[in-house]
Amino acid sequence: MTRIKFLAFLICSCLLFSLCGCKSGLPYEKDEKLYGTHTAVMTVKDFGEVKIELYGDIAPVTVANFVRLVKDGFYNGLTFHRAIEGYMIQGGDPNGDGTGNSNPRIYGEFKSNRFENTLSHTRGVISMARSRDYNSASCQFFIMVGDETRLDGDYAAFGKVIEGMDVIDAALASIKTVGSNGEVAPKDQPVIEKIEMSE
Repeated sequence: MTRIKFLAFLICSCLLFSLCGCKSGLPYEKDEKLYGTHTAVMTVKDFGEVKIELYGDIAPVTVANFVRLVKDGFYNGLTFHRAIEGYMIQGGDPNGDGTGNSNPRIYGEFKSNRFENTLSHTRGVISMARSRDYNSASCQFFIMVGDETRLDGDYAAFGKVIEGMDVIDAALASIKTVGSNGEVAPKDQPVIEKIEMSE
């Protein structure tokens, strides 16, 4: 009887832990979070400035990670290494070829990973790139130049361009060499001169 009670207790504890995890979807309760709306300004060399609102109430860990990288100057001098006309432009890779990362890898704040994210992948939205591992995003991001709502629930959207989509469009239009998966030749990669927080 004691063994049965112990097993019942163990099962209940596991269920409770599971339910708590599902409710918040978060294995990072004690990590840094950045709630509220924040603004970052990205300067794309030869094209101009892009103002981006970051929504910490929608994706707090993603925003906190992005802001930390911005404040560290991580993005300054990096490039947009992947671009697909009418879809998106991707950058923030220290290797400039889609293979680079930063530390730490962050939790994927999207529905497929048990996290409710209400921001849809429409034109101007910024979202995190990742591998097949839901929790593999770190520094690479992409900006939507078209509406692709099929990405909703599978990628962590965390902000939106509020000024400067013409800059993004011009940078995208300048790219001459694109591979089969949108890879941009190094000589054609638009340069992220800097990203700064405006607060």
